[in-house]
Amino acid sequence: MMTKSYEIEKLYFSIGEVAEMFDVNTSLIRFWEKEFPQLHPKKNTRGNRVYSKKDIELFKKIHFLVKEKGYTLEGAKNALRGVADKEVTETITDRLLRVRSELMSIAGSL
Repeated sequence: MMTKSYEIEKLYFSIGEVAEMFDVNTSLIRFWEKEFPQLHPKKNTRGNRVYSKKDIELFKKIHFLVKEKGYTLEGAKNALRGVADKEVTETITDRLLRVRSELMSIAGSL
């Protein structure tokens, strides 16, 4: 009988695990949660914070801006807003280009 080996990927991480990943105190993580409303981890049934990969990616961006680039918290907030605005703009632009392409295709077939 042959068994397949499966790699189980972890979906959620505790605050201690996140703190260890970034070599910071858990208090810093909790503080940044208050400062950055978009950093809002879920809580499990016990009330403990559980961080998804998306939460960790956001924390990674904040950590990079504040700890490595030397941004103030306000500067990091503005930078994150700029990134979000840019992503929204790119998404809208992509949609408009697709619609334009479809309309051109329809016009060509008339």
